Amino acid sequence: MTARHGGPAHGEAATGDAAHERTRPAETGPGDDTVAGVVRQWRAVHPDLDTAPMEVIGRINRCAALLQQAEDAPLRRAGLSRPEFDLLGALRRTGDELTPSELTRETFSSGAAVTKRLKQLTERGLVERRGDTRDRRVAHVRLTDAGRDLVDGILPEQLAYERAVLSGLASQERDGLASLLGELLGRLEGRPGALRL
Repeated sequence: MTARHGGPAHGEAATGDAAHERTRPAETGPGDDTVAGVVRQWRAVHPDLDTAPMEVIGRINRCAALLQQAEDAPLRRAGLSRPEFDLLGALRRTGDELTPSELTRETFSSGAAVTKRLKQLTERGLVERRGDTRDRRVAHVRLTDAGRDLVDGILPEQLAYERAVLSGLASQERDGLASLLGELLGRLEGRPGALRL
């Protein structure tokens, strides 16, 4: 479980059976997942707190971590980091040349990070840059043939894995889940009606 919800503790030595129960890793019962065990522990320690949000957010966080771990495997084999692949993917899906500032927006990265990644990808021959004919301060970035082939080779493998993960859900369940997650993401991204801390 993520540290945000104070997952299973492995710290101080406990004295007494009750203390031991609180500090050992979360145990799961039949049909349980790891989040269920963590929630039970928090309810035992803080019965006054409403831990229901953990059952949703905790599972989203756990699913995201496991999915990314699996989907990063083909990237590692190709010698790419996730942020580098995101940059290549942005160029591939738009089908256009993009400026570094546009890539910054597309990949939710800082300008400095995009500049560093572009340098590394250019050195590997996966992207190429050209100067703007009207403004020498502006660069345009596009995929090379090697970059396009790399993205087109990795993406089908990732989609096949995602289909396998979702294969246990009926089509209606997948659509409902996508809709709910889309609504939650919209609120977090600050669209109209979004909650703010």
